[in-house]
Amino acid sequence: MSNNSAVVQGEDHYLNHSRGLMSWLGTLDHKRIGLMYLFSVLLFFLMGGVFALLIRLELFKWGGHNLVDANTYNKFFTYHGAIMVFLVVIPAIPAALGNFILPIMLGAKDVAFPRLNLASYYIFMTGALFAVLALFLRGADTGWTFYTPYSIRTNTTVLLVLFGAFIAGFSSILTGLNFIVTIHKLRAPGLTWMRLPLFCWALYATSIIQVLATPVLAITLVLLCMERILQIGIFDPKLGGDPILFQHFFWFYSHPAVYIMILPAMGIISEIIPVFSRKPIFGYKAIAYSSFGIALIAFIVWGHHMFVSGQSELANFVFSLLTMFVAVPTGVKVFSWVGTMYRGSIHFNAPMLYAFGFLELFTMGGLTGVFLATLAIDVHLTNTYFVVAHFHYVMVGGTLMGLLAGLHYWFPKMFGRMYSETAAKIGFWLIVIGFNVTFFPQFILGAQGMPRRYWSYLPEFTFLNRISTLGSGLIGVGFIYTAYYFYRGMRSGAKADANPWNAQTLEWKTSSPPPHENFHETPVVTQWPYEYLPEDTSMPANLR
Repeated sequence: MSNNSAVVQGEDHYLNHSRGLMSWLGTLDHKRIGLMYLFSVLLFFLMGGVFALLIRLELFKWGGHNLVDANTYNKFFTYHGAIMVFLVVIPAIPAALGNFILPIMLGAKDVAFPRLNLASYYIFMTGALFAVLALFLRGADTGWTFYTPYSIRTNTTVLLVLFGAFIAGFSSILTGLNFIVTIHKLRAPGLTWMRLPLFCWALYATSIIQVLATPVLAITLVLLCMERILQIGIFDPKLGGDPILFQHFFWFYSHPAVYIMILPAMGIISEIIPVFSRKPIFGYKAIAYSSFGIALIAFIVWGHHMFVSGQSELANFVFSLLTMFVAVPTGVKVFSWVGTMYRGSIHFNAPMLYAFGFLELFTMGGLTGVFLATLAIDVHLTNTYFVVAHFHYVMVGGTLMGLLAGLHYWFPKMFGRMYSETAAKIGFWLIVIGFNVTFFPQFILGAQGMPRRYWSYLPEFTFLNRISTLGSGLIGVGFIYTAYYFYRGMRSGAKADANPWNAQTLEWKTSSPPPHENFHETPVVTQWPYEYLPEDTSMPANLR
């Protein structure tokens, strides 16, 4: 498809279709709701990032002294974890980029339930308000997992955080339900299941996890609140409860939640690699079906978080075996991405660089996951900084690389302008180098036996902790710089063509930014969206 003309000054599109604050607060336009999610998530990302830097500053041990006391440190890492997991990483791609892009990819005018979509945003913000409100009261110090019996006995405002997470979970369920119905019912004529973009397949599998797993977390949090308020013995052994039961409930949700974070990022990578390799995707059906394979396995491997909890040896063996099996559908995706790039005409634009960043960080996280899935090794590495490093390489490195790849890829479509390609490449290297400097030393710290969540540590761990803290500062600089050139791009970047990347999916067949109704005429799909001609190795000269 040839490029359409750039957006003409004054042309009607979703950003200027109606004006005023109320036009945004009451909007039913999925694109505006997606942007509201995006900017809200970025605000919470800033908050969670500040707590992360405070944690690292404490662990730097300036002159061997502590900057804060142990209770304050516990609150710092609790809020860093809770904000990042429940308010950033889980909703970032599905609720923000998914809301914006999915209906346009399908050739639809909106999601199936626009009012429910807006309601889900306000439910999310209400839950976030309760969680953040606890910051200004007595805080919470349980860690983001809220493990019992401590979360029942602590005198902090953990109830507010639990209530906030409970409310926010409904937003996740409603978003997933909306996406499932939208994909089933609102596809453009000719857009059959085997012509769906891979990002849609990833969101579909993610939505199934959201709808099926999130209610388990909601019930668990309700039971925990009941035990705190009514002193009913459910999880606290002092009241006749079982704390291991809480772990089973919590991880039955929280392990699938890892794939709520990762699957949409994988979908973004599956969109970007063929475009910037100028080749059709290799193994389309394998990638699509592997998303469901990952979603299925996600529900049956929660016990690997509990190898040292006292569960039976047989259960440990079964969960260890199943955990290693998740590498199969994941490996299918990686193999297909590499096969797509093989002998392709690769263009190293910012979205493709972040796709490579995803492959590096997620692969590192996945390979170290094999260590933790091995019983004999996990016994020694559990509750050490090895787990912290693995956790961040998979959940943060993988998801944030996917989010940044998607933002750079769809930025021209969202705002009708281009960012500076040179600045984007500088930002990429700052973030990726900073990430590895921060978290790779933590693998070594964990192997040497440094426990996670500790406020203080032995002197022999000082050097690597200081290296890790310096890396976290570099990540912060990278994200601030990225925010700066995105802002410059939105304000004064060059006008974007409708299809600046010469891509094939439907969102690139409408103007940039899209009109309020997405398309002036309903598109008809006549070909598979990844059909690049062998000689089609072009990329606009200003983007090479």
